[in-house]
Amino acid sequence: MMKFSHFFTYGCLLMLSFLPVRCSENKPIEEVKTHQEAQAEESVIHLSEDEIAEFEITIGTAGPGKLQVHITVPGEIVIPPDNLAHIHPRFPGMVKEVKKHIGDHVREGEVLAIIESNESLTDYQLKSLIDGTIVEKHITRGEIVEADMSPHGFVVADLNEVWVYLNLYQKDLPFVKKGQKVTISLGPGLEETTGKINYISPIIDESTRTATARVSLPNPKGIWKPGLFVNGSIVTSEFIAEIAVPKTAVEILDETPCVFIKIDEGFTPRFISTGRENRTLVEVLSGLAKGESYVTRGGFTLKAELQKEVFGDDQHGH
Repeated sequence: MMKFSHFFTYGCLLMLSFLPVRCSENKPIEEVKTHQEAQAEESVIHLSEDEIAEFEITIGTAGPGKLQVHITVPGEIVIPPDNLAHIHPRFPGMVKEVKKHIGDHVREGEVLAIIESNESLTDYQLKSLIDGTIVEKHITRGEIVEADMSPHGFVVADLNEVWVYLNLYQKDLPFVKKGQKVTISLGPGLEETTGKINYISPIIDESTRTATARVSLPNPKGIWKPGLFVNGSIVTSEFIAEIAVPKTAVEILDETPCVFIKIDEGFTPRFISTGRENRTLVEVLSGLAKGESYVTRGGFTLKAELQKEVFGDDQHGH
């Protein structure tokens, strides 16, 4: 039979097992940071001014920022219909001379070809109706042409302005309105420009199940070539965040976002919570105070140095 003293000791241990476990600072254990997190936050990375310059580390001051919320949709560059001129012979005849070719820039009234009429056997001139670039040519010298020939003899396009047709999916339609700003891009690191939506089609295309948003773009240098596929980033709303940092400032430690704070001794990581974001900025909800100095670019180098310390010999600095 179990003695009373043994029973008493067993009962006390059983009761203690149901009490909440607390750390040495009287905090519940679930509130205690992991050893790695605590060590990271206590770590200070020391860099000389030369090293800061070598690693291209830039420092900014925490403060408010304007965040634009946007959606990105695919699109295509097209020629505005009114910027096209289809030019074909007025009378049947033989092409005696072709003066212009695909890619040539022509002025309104400039002669494109000379044709001898079958009826009068006299020559007449085929002239451009607009200023622009020849994008199609379908006649050659010695060819017999008809007045209603198809395709047309020449197609001239004014490419000083082009349109962008953006494809709007059903989920995007509630957020897209005329007048919204759009950034048009050929791809990451490539040419981009901005414009505004000036038209949204009132019907949905039956085959693609998309509506079309139109953006007009000046094209004096001919960069935006018809037929190119592009991306359109449409700003749907914007707001002022109390604290906003560039995406380049945010690193991930222990699966948690952090920024590196500049202190007198060097740099130290600070865990943060984030909110809304766009392509360039992130809203910081907590962990960073207005006026604090932090690393805006180059945090990856500091993270690498920190990981050497945490997983290496546990010695801080250089």
